[in-house]
Amino acid sequence: MPAKDVFHTVVKSALDKDGWTITDDPLSLQLEDDQVFIDLGAERLIAAQRDHEKIAVEIKSFLAPSTLSEFHTALGQFLNYRIVLREKQPERVLYLAVNLETYNDFFSRQLPKLSIEEYHLKMIIFDPIHEEIVKWKK
Repeated sequence: MPAKDVFHTVVKSALDKDGWTITDDPLSLQLEDDQVFIDLGAERLIAAQRDHEKIAVEIKSFLAPSTLSEFHTALGQFLNYRIVLREKQPERVLYLAVNLETYNDFFSRQLPKLSIEEYHLKMIIFDPIHEEIVKWKK
């Protein structure tokens, strides 16, 4: 099982504050010979529809010296996880969780912005100090 991201506990707390129930930590999925571990699975009740909204969350800290290289890895992982989810749990929507500082600094650059648009990345932006979600990019 892979190591947990430095912000793992922070994101769990932020999701809880936002009304989500953590259902999987990690969310383990098997697709033939390949097993993947997405950091978190969560759900919450949609009262008006009497249904559950389900998400999977991959958390990335972007603390390595090359943010761009880390983004390349995160993007490839995200796209592969989305394929596995589509096959195994299509009701879940995958999100990439990043901290507010990284979002403001790195994700304001043209290449990440264009990649988000091109690959339809959904994101959760969180404040690690207050352990709160500050923005959902859907």
